[in-house]
Amino acid sequence: PVANATITPGPPAHQVHTGDPVTLRCSVQVGSAPVTFTWLRNGSEVARGPLLELGAVDVGHSGTYQCMATNQLDGHRVFRALSPELALEVTTWGLWSTAVAAGVGGSLLFLVLLVGVIVAWQRCHGV
Repeated sequence: PVANATITPGPPAHQVHTGDPVTLRCSVQVGSAPVTFTWLRNGSEVARGPLLELGAVDVGHSGTYQCMATNQLDGHRVFRALSPELALEVTTWGLWSTAVAAGVGGSLLFLVLLVGVIVAWQRCHGV
């Protein structure tokens, strides 16, 4: 029977920023092939297979993820192993801080150029 299903990167929480690529992998420590993997987000099935590739994530990808590994013994009995929950939190502050940094950097550059122009004008006009 399958046992010890795990998700990597591991629980309990995983924080990423909007636009980051996210791939989760499910594996089992015990269990004979064939093992099937089902991905759950907030308790609902979202995908099948050992990899869950979310691509460039947005806030809508936030939620609690689990994988369920399943195999059969003698073609009749079905065994399931549910991984610990992974709380995926997608934040947008990364984009906001980048925009603020670019704005501050641009403002500082503008001020330096403005001061340079004023100093040059004063030297040129003998003030």
